[in-house]
Amino acid sequence: MTFEERKEQVKSYLGKTVTIGIDRPIGYVHKKENYSLTYPINYGYIPDVLGGDGEELDVYLLGVREPVTEYECVIIAIAHRHNDVEDKLVGAPFGINFSKEEIADAIRFQEQYYDTEMEVL
Repeated sequence: MTFEERKEQVKSYLGKTVTIGIDRPIGYVHKKENYSLTYPINYGYIPDVLGGDGEELDVYLLGVREPVTEYECVIIAIAHRHNDVEDKLVGAPFGINFSKEEIADAIRFQEQYYDTEMEVL
């Protein structure tokens, strides 16, 4: 997937309703090479949709305070990664809004390692 195709793909989801699978629920601990990362929010993917890394397209889920395994949400933002091969979508329950700053704060636990630019509805 080219850079342009990747950007076009993620932009096409902005404002859409999707059902996501959650593979890293709140509290999940992801052990990395020299550190571990605990997920303060639910994190998952859109099943059967491949992202820039060749894996399913990732989605941060905001506004759901308990661990879930699947969730229908609205895509409210995109975390564009300038120094990676993929971008991340940000979903939220219907009718719940977050500011750009609130979104950036919520996903900083992982995005702090990337040069990320937020695009919000």
